[in-house]
Amino acid sequence: MGVSGPIRVVVAKPGLDGHDRGAKVIARALRDAGMEVIYTGLHQTPEQVVDTAIQEDADAIGLSILSGAHMTLFAKVIELLKDREAEDIKVFGGGIIPEADIAPLKELGVAAIFTPGTPTGDVVAWVNENVPSAA
Repeated sequence: MGVSGPIRVVVAKPGLDGHDRGAKVIARALRDAGMEVIYTGLHQTPEQVVDTAIQEDADAIGLSILSGAHMTLFAKVIELLKDREAEDIKVFGGGIIPEADIAPLKELGVAAIFTPGTPTGDVVAWVNENVPSAA
């Protein structure tokens, strides 16, 4: 007890979006900052993302969504975490998300949204400041 390990983050590409460069850049930045990163790959369902996060004992889930389905996909991941009593896993994300949708996403329980052009250092700093390691 009292010993903590690195922050564990699942980086996921839910839905039909096939563009994963940004997700890979974020995954590498988090890894280079000393976090353990589990990248799920393309075309994941919300169920697969949540299952992976629980199986991997993740502290956070980072979703990358460029397809326009962000409202549906974030909501489903949040709902599944509640259903699985895993609400302690923080959800954040990024991608092509209109400014008008950010406040509603935060009301759903998404902790942070990073839009295109956000420096990777800002994402790393946010995770370090807002995601405690459960280990």
